[in-house]
Amino acid sequence: MKGAEIVVKDLIKVYHLGKVEVQALRGLSMSVKEGEIISIIGPSGSGKTTLLNIVGGLDQATAGTVTVGDTQVAALSTSQLIDYRRRTVGHIFQTLNLIPTMTASENIELPMIAMGTSRSQRNERTKELLEVVGLTARASHKPDELSGGEQQRVAIAAALANDAPVILADEPTGELDTVNAKVVVDYLAKVSRDLGKTIVMVTQKVDSVTWEG
Repeated sequence: MKGAEIVVKDLIKVYHLGKVEVQALRGLSMSVKEGEIISIIGPSGSGKTTLLNIVGGLDQATAGTVTVGDTQVAALSTSQLIDYRRRTVGHIFQTLNLIPTMTASENIELPMIAMGTSRSQRNERTKELLEVVGLTARASHKPDELSGGEQQRVAIAAALANDAPVILADEPTGELDTVNAKVVVDYLAKVSRDLGKTIVMVTQKVDSVTWEG
């Protein structure tokens, strides 16, 4: 599935911490074209993760709208949000969320199991994705047997498992050195270029978001 356009209008998110009101987002508007890759750069606490969580259906806005493709995210019911998160958005987190007892292949396969994909389709898709991220030879290795950059590439493959049109990457290079950070960013760019996915990446590192062609 190709990418989807993202349109955010007048987005506001307010958190209440006891009697204290914190505005994480104040009237943010932005758009990302179908198949485009963009990076949002800002310091910790500037609302980057909040934005991704709202676009990804993990959090609700206080006001404003988010449209992904033809979907008004705020209008979705709880059950619809679960389906949206499985089918429309793939999440890549700084903390990776890989299961330590599972191999690279099994971690990639897991989102497809949740979708009820047949075993034969899962096996074929997993092989394809391992090739996309350059880890075919590491398929049977568990996370602690992989480098940080390799683990993050497994996370990219897992985010692509259900062929979601939108990939949201929250500080995907935060724990990596400069060399591995560039490898991961280049793979994200490759996914956008070759597969047509829409990718939004947030980071604090200005020097980690230059990608190849």
